[in-house]
Amino acid sequence: MICEDIADFAAALPPGRGLMGLDLGTKTIGVAVSDRLLSAASALETVKRVKFTEDAARLAVILAGRELCGIVLGLPANMDGSEGPRAQSTRAFARNLARLPAFDGVPIAFWDERLSTVAAERALLEADTSRKRRAEVIDAVAAGYILQGALDRLRHLRAGFHDR
Repeated sequence: MICEDIADFAAALPPGRGLMGLDLGTKTIGVAVSDRLLSAASALETVKRVKFTEDAARLAVILAGRELCGIVLGLPANMDGSEGPRAQSTRAFARNLARLPAFDGVPIAFWDERLSTVAAERALLEADTSRKRRAEVIDAVAAGYILQGALDRLRHLRAGFHDR
């Protein structure tokens, strides 16, 4: 179930379960997960892309194994906010995931990922991470930034609901 609006995504989430964040690249998929309170995102792993069915199978294992209830997919918009071929590819990936039985009824939201890789790279440099290690974890760390941005927005939305 693809949610174009983050408020619709928030409404579709069952309580007490975490989320998965994805940074979709052409060669890898960075994966991050949140805690059950939806407060903090953590980089989990980088999936080497093979073909869609195998990539989706790995994501399904993570989703089920960690009892996650939704997916936040980084949307690579252009700096002017427009969507190019990479964003269209990301939307197609989401549509294909949503059609699979393992993802039936799982809400999928998009989150603007502009500068997430830059922020991840900066954090890894500040942590004095070796070049080799940075290359191994950059996509998962970027997924963490994407997911954390969405979690912060969800927290803001939930606070607004409680004020009514």
